Amino acid sequence: MQVFGRHYQNGEPIRVTLNAGRIRRVDPVWPDDSTADWPWIAPGLFDLQINGHSGTWFSQENLSADDVCLVVEKYLAHGVTRLCPTLITNSFEALRDGFSAVAEACDRHEWVDRMVPGCHLEGPYIAAEDGPRGAHPLEHVRPADWDEFTEWQKASGNRIRLVTVAPDQENIVPFIRQAVESSVVISIGHTGATPEQIEAAVDAGATMSTHLGNGAHGTLRRHPNYLWEQLGDSRLWAGIITDGHHLPASVVRSIITAKGVDRTIITCDASGLAGCPPGVYEEGAVAMEVLEDGRLVVAGQRQYLAGSGQETDHCVATAMKMAPLTLGQAIDMTSRNPALLLGYEECRLRRGSRADLVLFNWQPGGTFDTVATFLAGELKYGEVPEPATITS
Repeated sequence: MQVFGRHYQNGEPIRVTLNAGRIRRVDPVWPDDSTADWPWIAPGLFDLQINGHSGTWFSQENLSADDVCLVVEKYLAHGVTRLCPTLITNSFEALRDGFSAVAEACDRHEWVDRMVPGCHLEGPYIAAEDGPRGAHPLEHVRPADWDEFTEWQKASGNRIRLVTVAPDQENIVPFIRQAVESSVVISIGHTGATPEQIEAAVDAGATMSTHLGNGAHGTLRRHPNYLWEQLGDSRLWAGIITDGHHLPASVVRSIITAKGVDRTIITCDASGLAGCPPGVYEEGAVAMEVLEDGRLVVAGQRQYLAGSGQETDHCVATAMKMAPLTLGQAIDMTSRNPALLLGYEECRLRRGSRADLVLFNWQPGGTFDTVATFLAGELKYGEVPEPATITS
């Protein structure tokens, strides 16, 4: 099969030839007509922090494999070809059953297994304090427990690849060391840690900051504080939520400037209420509200966000409005960088790469509108538009 579009890095018209789930060739083309109406073509997006969609959370009790499939499939319409189902702080049983449901969905369907290279456990080994804890339920926050974690890892079929922890939680340094030794990537988040605790976590092997700038106190001392410590440590990658609500543009620019495009990862951190209409929703012990402007907050106030209501493609477009990023940089921050951090295959527009592709419409300053999504060479969403006339 051949797919035509404008290369996301330079806008040049190209033809991508697909065969057996891989890219066979990428060739320049010289159309007779203008390519201004051609879609852009890029590697599929990879979001390492997605909590659910349409009222379903990956960490909810009684999650089924069918629920997992329905949520994962939703993201194909947003150009996502790989994602990490993110399970947040909950009881041992709920997390065990959630990881089991993800494993069952992956074992049952090859396309789900391709879209879910690994899982993200966010909590429950985080700060109990209001502010840093965010919307995570206090009753389930607890000290790090390696034996407990290994039970979840077993339930997942060894799919837990990323774990977010707070350096100020009990038993965390030995936990980080054991996790890193077992090839699990550790990220710092939902923390009120001291600079010394941050440094100890990084020395033990933590390599990322989860949604840096969020999951924090509303007011911090000028310096030192845990945000400066993470921002200034070159050993840490930074994940940022660029939905337009979680961070102001100045902070997005500062993080990208400090870490560099090659060490910053864009995520939507979409909650289980992404795609839901405005209103109040009871989510276990926590009531959440979807506001008219798209924000998702802990019900009853407007300060504490409870994840995002936006999807990954929206965050790519918004990042370019908030920071001086090219289209190529924004997509690489949402495709290539997560794969590099987690040690997975990069999807590139080059011969031999896995044929995970997204075709989309975009104009500078505008939205990212997914037209078609290919997963390992198979069209899984949308339709491929007819190309302009090509010279022979």
